[in-house]
Amino acid sequence: MEKLEVGEAFTISDENDAEQEVEVIGTVTIEGTDYAAVSFVEDLQTETDEDIDIFFLKVDVDGDLAAIDSDEEFEKVSSAFDEMLNEEE
Repeated sequence: MEKLEVGEAFTISDENDAEQEVEVIGTVTIEGTDYAAVSFVEDLQTETDEDIDIFFLKVDVDGDLAAIDSDEEFEKVSSAFDEMLNEEE
């Protein structure tokens, strides 16, 4: 997979093999590893006051998307995205 771009949409399968379309809403590189924040396209297109679900995916050494393995890694990625969003405001 090529480098993910903000606004790019693609389909992922959940643990039940149900397909969902997601859109990249941000990317960040931490210690040489690329991560993407994604959300469901349907949620992004619906105007609502409710928070949207955001998921973080890791780009593995083969360029494929993978789940984040540990709570520690998740916290590191979440903090990096929070910091990036705070800088934009």
